[in-house]
Amino acid sequence: MSTTLNLTAELERLIADIAAKVDEFRHIDARRLLVCVNSSRGSQHGTFAKIHPLRFHGGALSRVVKKGRSSIACIMPEVSHNGVAMLYVIYVTLPRFMDRPLEEKLVTVFHELYHISPAFDGDIRRFPGRNFAHGSSAKKYNLLMERFADSYLQMPASRERVAFLDGDMAALRLRYRAIVGRKMEMPKLRLERV
Repeated sequence: MSTTLNLTAELERLIADIAAKVDEFRHIDARRLLVCVNSSRGSQHGTFAKIHPLRFHGGALSRVVKKGRSSIACIMPEVSHNGVAMLYVIYVTLPRFMDRPLEEKLVTVFHELYHISPAFDGDIRRFPGRNFAHGSSAKKYNLLMERFADSYLQMPASRERVAFLDGDMAALRLRYRAIVGRKMEMPKLRLERV
């Protein structure tokens, strides 16, 4: 039995490896992306992970929106880690995320990373049309993520990098004395009347 698995640190190393090896993700600076964990209420249904962009369109920290006759300034929170300003926070929901098969966990990681703007400016990737987050077809989006995950698993040393994802939470608890991860409250917009 190994001592401790730092799940968020392992996910951050995986993201850095993906950014270094997979062309479509080379724009990602893993040092400006924070991974955190949150808890599910035991249900196997629901979100496995979620990305929180920390900037608006074009990397702006704030924007003004009209609400009736008044204007409201929406201001993004500033999140830093080890003195570095973060642009994105990815939350992984436990145990739900870890209780999926390895390939599905990896597809989920790619899914969240693909939401990152190609400009890596703290905003999300925006597709044309109504469904700007996933494009015209969520099914096509997910198939693309499966291809990215399959391709990544064929790369040298990738199987070793994802070994910590092999098995569910019960299996991990048998392998490690402790499983830890960074917890942080989800960043909230500040609203001010203008």
